[in-house]
Amino acid sequence: MIEFHTVQPFTDTDTVHHGFFGRHGGVSTGEFAGLNASQSTGDAPEPVAENRRRIADVLGGNTLVTVKQVHSNRVVTVEAGALPDPTVEADALVTRRGDVLLGILTADCAPLLFVDPHAGIVGAAHAGWRGAVTGILTNTVAAMEALGAQRRRILLAIGPTISAENYEVGQAFKDDVLNQNAKADSAFITPPGGTPHFDLPLFLAKEAQTLGLSGITETGLCTYAEPSRFFSHRYATHKQTRTGRQLSVIGLA
Repeated sequence: MIEFHTVQPFTDTDTVHHGFFGRHGGVSTGEFAGLNASQSTGDAPEPVAENRRRIADVLGGNTLVTVKQVHSNRVVTVEAGALPDPTVEADALVTRRGDVLLGILTADCAPLLFVDPHAGIVGAAHAGWRGAVTGILTNTVAAMEALGAQRRRILLAIGPTISAENYEVGQAFKDDVLNQNAKADSAFITPPGGTPHFDLPLFLAKEAQTLGLSGITETGLCTYAEPSRFFSHRYATHKQTRTGRQLSVIGLA
């Protein structure tokens, strides 16, 4: 059975289908066992296509739209007419179309889902640390506003991502991040006698608060801590193996 996580504020709007999926319920095998939705990690194309079909069916069966994620701050607006090519390089999608589902792949980075239920506009973003500190969240909100959303009405959900406890990064990483965005300093935690850890969901939540979004919900789920439930790139790297990617999806109901 496919398992996915939802957040109550989104469900309460009665305007969207959404889900943060993990690895349970798919047909991939081996290192990618379960609901791997990535076509670029080494899995065979047939099970990935079936996994994506199952995910779309669970959320109403509309066309699933994804992009080639590259840790950027670029946003694609899905408007009337032809759908964007899946090889377009970007890390967020927004739309007011009611016939599509927006999908974001992650395996430790933060999946972000957005909705302005009054305007009928949704968004989905992939926020790795590079995209986060260079403004992928802010740019997604701006793209939604360009379609007619208002930030004071936008709800944000931060899905399963690596927690600060499991995201040890070191001083060189911290220096690099702060050179790009000094406001990230408060998201670093250094245990006594240890090296810095980065709290990615905390950084994103603070940015959303600064923007004045209507509501921010965090699932509080850590991808690294539950490798049987979620794909985790860092966990797989530590185990010297490969892993898949889970999909987070939103679309208008």
